[in-house]
Amino acid sequence: MTGAVLSPGIAALILFGSFFLLMFLRVPVAFALGLACLPLLAIEPRLDTMSLMQETFNAYNSFILLAVPFFLLTANLMNVGGTTDRLMTLSRTMVGHFPGSLAQINVVLSIFFAGISGSSTADAASQSKIFIEAQTREGYDLSFSVAITAVSAVLAVIIPPSILMIVWGGILTVSIGALFLAGIIPGLLIGLAQMATVHVYAKARGYPTYPKSTWRELLCATWVAIPALMTPGIIIGGKIFGWFTATESACIAVLYAAVLSLIVYREMNMKGLYDALLDTGKLAGIALFCVGTASCFGWLLAYYKIPEAILTGVSAWGMGFATTGFFVAFVFLVVGCFLDAIPAIIICAPILEPLSKAVSMDPVHFAMIGIVSLAFGLVTPPYGLCLMIACSIAGIRIRDAIKDTMLMLIPMLLVLALVIIWPTVSLFLPNLISPEFLR
Repeated sequence: MTGAVLSPGIAALILFGSFFLLMFLRVPVAFALGLACLPLLAIEPRLDTMSLMQETFNAYNSFILLAVPFFLLTANLMNVGGTTDRLMTLSRTMVGHFPGSLAQINVVLSIFFAGISGSSTADAASQSKIFIEAQTREGYDLSFSVAITAVSAVLAVIIPPSILMIVWGGILTVSIGALFLAGIIPGLLIGLAQMATVHVYAKARGYPTYPKSTWRELLCATWVAIPALMTPGIIIGGKIFGWFTATESACIAVLYAAVLSLIVYREMNMKGLYDALLDTGKLAGIALFCVGTASCFGWLLAYYKIPEAILTGVSAWGMGFATTGFFVAFVFLVVGCFLDAIPAIIICAPILEPLSKAVSMDPVHFAMIGIVSLAFGLVTPPYGLCLMIACSIAGIRIRDAIKDTMLMLIPMLLVLALVIIWPTVSLFLPNLISPEFLR
């Protein structure tokens, strides 16, 4: 017993009620999470409002979270250093002859970039600037161009290195190396589902198709892009084989990206370096501020034993393995519509973890269900940050692109169902390469 003056139900009502009221008033999520904690901290005699600062600071006092700004910096250095152009050329030679060529290139480039950035918002911002106007010039519908750009950007949180995997591993003490391996197959399957969706759209609407590249062009593009393609191998391989930790691998990736941009490709000047550092600071500040306030929110949930109160009712349903997986996915899909993925993990994952353990679900499998489900929240209103970014750059309203976006999510939901029902989709590579990471 905590000796708290409020019951779990009353505390939950105040905490979540304050949060959703602030969200309704359009207070930014990170601030809403922190401000929602203040009423309980003021009411509870054993606590005080300084606990908000203390718990927020405790969340930042984490070595593993240093990986977040380093992965973002890696992506930004490669973006300004010419890496994106070379990966785009490679994508063009690989899938340029598929129906809906430019949209197919959009998806493949997102797959490549996901292996570098770990951030869907960074991917959405850069891809939108590259593809939306280019696609509309070639006759693609604007709503389709916005939708496929936003939807393909979510691959960055599923394909490693993913910032969400780093946060999940740090919060629930799950092997980040195993999470990196587990995300590869689901991420590629979702990428293939998106390419199939583009194919259907292109056939139905008559979108243009480029001539097929020659084998010589493909080999030349691959040769030029090999240094860039080695980045995910350095990050993931170094973590898996124990050469360095997730944070150290992010630092190595920054050094490698700097060498590529300054020495190998020679396309980054001091202004480009300054812009990369500035963008990294902005994105990292937003992500980590959410981590801090969400951690205080989660700490209050634990203090009042709210998760245990919730699970007492849910456990009585007697759900089996697959049903539990779909329930977990449903919770994260709904929460992701209203909340950023990082605070959603910090708040919801510890609550749902006992349910997964009750049905002997592997922690890595549980993590992948949660992470893939949260990826949908990046393009589903009212939060839908990637969709908001793409719409903002395209200069249209979200409701103008929502129909095409929802249609594109249908095949992705089928992949999520496959991940839930068939754990091997997520666990095959961890079992094959590093089974000691599991359980």
